[in-house]
Amino acid sequence: MTYDPQNVFARILRGELPCRKLDEDQHSLAFEDIHPLTPTHALVIPKGPYESLLDFADQASDAELASLVRLLAKVARDKQVDRTGFRVIANTGSDGGQDVPHLHFHVLGGRRVGPMVKRPSDG
Repeated sequence: MTYDPQNVFARILRGELPCRKLDEDQHSLAFEDIHPLTPTHALVIPKGPYESLLDFADQASDAELASLVRLLAKVARDKQVDRTGFRVIANTGSDGGQDVPHLHFHVLGGRRVGPMVKRPSDG
């Protein structure tokens, strides 16, 4: 997967598509997922053109790295899922389930989210 500047998150960052913004700073943006899987389902993305966590880890500045982690925590606190628990997921590559070639983290909470991955024997 290579970075596609026409991906949905790049288009949101350019203002071409709307989003329900939760928060942002110079380097990161948080917004509501349009197809929530849990009562709290937010997305947190870097504003730079990073395809995946690997790309971000290799090329992002310290300020970008800190911004993203701090915004993830702020969203959890603002949504009040810090009290009961939440999950942060970043899918990377086809086996990891990444659909959009722009790094994005899902913040899921508001109910028990269940097991991370089912064992093959669990069906």
